[in-house]
Amino acid sequence: MTSPGAQTASLRSRNFVLFFTGRAVAKLGDAMLPLALSAGLIQQGHGPGAIGAALASLTVFLAGFVIFGGVFCDRFNTRALMIGSDLARVCTQGLMAALFLTGHVVLWQVCAIGAVNGICAGLFQPGVASTIPRVASDVQGANGLVRTAESLAMLLGPAAAGALVGSFSPGGVFVAHAATYALSAVCLALLRLPAQAPRAERPTYRADLAEGWREFRARTWMWSVIVIWMVYMVTVSGPLVPLTASEIIPADGPGVFGLVNSALGGGTALGGLLALRFRPVRQLRAGSYALLGCCLYPAAVGLALPPAAMMAAAALWGLGGGVWAVMWSTSVQTQVPGEILNRIHAYEVAGSLAMMPVGQALAGPAAQLFGGRTVLLTGGFLMIGVSAALLAVPAIRNLRAVTPGTALASSTGDTRAAGDRVPDRGA
Repeated sequence: MTSPGAQTASLRSRNFVLFFTGRAVAKLGDAMLPLALSAGLIQQGHGPGAIGAALASLTVFLAGFVIFGGVFCDRFNTRALMIGSDLARVCTQGLMAALFLTGHVVLWQVCAIGAVNGICAGLFQPGVASTIPRVASDVQGANGLVRTAESLAMLLGPAAAGALVGSFSPGGVFVAHAATYALSAVCLALLRLPAQAPRAERPTYRADLAEGWREFRARTWMWSVIVIWMVYMVTVSGPLVPLTASEIIPADGPGVFGLVNSALGGGTALGGLLALRFRPVRQLRAGSYALLGCCLYPAAVGLALPPAAMMAAAALWGLGGGVWAVMWSTSVQTQVPGEILNRIHAYEVAGSLAMMPVGQALAGPAAQLFGGRTVLLTGGFLMIGVSAALLAVPAIRNLRAVTPGTALASSTGDTRAAGDRVPDRGA
């Protein structure tokens, strides 16, 4: 679903290049954060429990506020909200840099700053989904390029963070992170977006939230993915960063942890490039098969394999995740009408992330009870189950891609794909 002005939008247009640059630079900073935060807290004598709590503080507020962010983006100027969120994070990351540079690191302060960052991310994220169709008519191509750029940033970010931590301090990484948000805000401010259709008068915020929920639950393919993803977040993704950091950094150092994460980013970039050329009719089915490769990374760390093997496994994790991310993002952005996309995307993000802080917070206790390596090995096996569960749901595996010849109707007609014909208040 694109606005009329976006129909002529090219992947080489000024608007898309600016948006692409802003997302890539911001992702570079985001990719540096886990290593800097993990290494900084470990240097202060903290373990996986503290790392999990610090990461969870961001995620829980992101998941909690993204639904309201979707409503705000539908009611107000989306770009202004995104710019304001970026500028607020310039300040918060500057404050985080001051804590680590002075050596006065208090865990509750780190968690409080993470919570503010999560709120800002919750206000920012819904606008990403609705902006892409406004800056590019080829939504899958745009998602593939953005995902590839973000993945290359993930490739460079951990390595750069490892070098900064090793030669300077974690505080230097947070200074760089603040700068990436500043540049992202500049890129967004320079966009010249086509005019949006006038917004109809909305009765209340509650009505907006209710409408978004009805539209979300009416799409079986979407809420089914989210339910499966919630299990994945608790059992696999949530514990991954705290436990891999606590296993790799003490044994091999932050440099190796940075290289492993860079390999993951390289694999994700390759997955994004593959998704640019691979145009399956059933996108979510293809993405679900790609996720099978993700089982090897947690297993490799759990088995304490050599760094080269962990890097190879991380690259396969990234490859599968990169393909899935493009297929999923494209499905959401093309199967949902533009006038409700912000709110639907907000529910999708909230559901996707809701259980991640639970997994992050439980990483430490689970490692103490069962051992970090055992938890990681279990996560590798469960990843196979995640892929199988996605493929087992007919509405997911049979959802057909939207093409110009099979474009969905507007919000006045049927907004669900052929593989997901359900009543408007069904599911």
